[in-house]
Amino acid sequence: MSRATGWPAGATTAAFSLGLVVSAIAGLRIGRILDRRGPRAVMTIGSALGTAGLLIVATAPGLPVFFAAWALTGLAMASTFYQPAFAALTRWWAPHHVRPLTIVTLAGGLASTVFAPLTALLADHLSWRHTYLVLAAVLAVVTVPAHALALRAPWPKAPTGPAHAAAGGAEAGRSRPFLLLAAAFTLSAFAMYAVVVSLVPLLLERGYTTGQAAWALGLGGLGQTLGRTLYATLARRTAATTRTTALVALGGFTTAGFAAVPGPYSLLIAVSVAAGTVRGNLTLLQATAVTDRWGTAHYGRLSGLLAAPATIAAALAPFAGAALAAPLGGYGRLFCLLAVVSLAAALLASCTAPRTARRQARRP
Repeated sequence: MSRATGWPAGATTAAFSLGLVVSAIAGLRIGRILDRRGPRAVMTIGSALGTAGLLIVATAPGLPVFFAAWALTGLAMASTFYQPAFAALTRWWAPHHVRPLTIVTLAGGLASTVFAPLTALLADHLSWRHTYLVLAAVLAVVTVPAHALALRAPWPKAPTGPAHAAAGGAEAGRSRPFLLLAAAFTLSAFAMYAVVVSLVPLLLERGYTTGQAAWALGLGGLGQTLGRTLYATLARRTAATTRTTALVALGGFTTAGFAAVPGPYSLLIAVSVAAGTVRGNLTLLQATAVTDRWGTAHYGRLSGLLAAPATIAAALAPFAGAALAAPLGGYGRLFCLLAVVSLAAALLASCTAPRTARRQARRP
């Protein structure tokens, strides 16, 4: 884009980050709509907005329109990505929602596994503008009718009774366990996304080739898929707070592994796969965190509140990682800092059991 338009590379990246921030803010309101009305209208309109946003991106004459297009696309992200899908699956299938959540995240993993190389192939043969036009067409042809036609099941009423009356949406969202959980997920998301973006520079700094760095990153994605297949078993055998603390801490340990292990290359690959396995579990951990603690009645609202700061942290992580690497003295020390951030998140996560769950745990 920068070569074709003369726009600064930082500006085009910032436009995408703006889309993520808009997505985080919009998700707060969209979560409440999902709780009341279900996913069909939200995800269908979101798909249409995504198509319109990419069309405007493709034809933007200058940066102001380009930024506005990504802001519009941010609304589409909030309406069509994991959060609304998780809200729908949780309400339709709870308490047996882990399996459908796993299936959706496995399919969602194809977004990078399949579409990254396909988009690169398109970009090799088309201009960046025509590439976006093709992707907008795919979005319109596949997702708009899929959401409009497939999401027609009746929307169940919010559960009621003692299991769900202990805390309303507003009360739960202001509770100490919820705020600590949001802080833990925000720190973990920041560290996780900074690690993913900084892994290639770390390996290049250590003398590995671009190809070797790319393979390490790609095999980490394979580990992510593996991790998602293991989550159901983990969920059956562990309590929510224990599971959250352990997975976030493991994220810190794998990050420390990157910092401590300069080689051999095979060992770095093993660390990358292990880190990907943890990331895969963390995706489903966040999808089930609200249900495990506060039930399904206010899932859309609470998951939106939980995801918003984490999404903003993910948007800032690439810039912050690059900015911190130089003053810290290299990417190895950056990974040490990110490991500390993850371990701090694990400490916060250990205090996220709601009061009712703690009282039950203390009963003889």
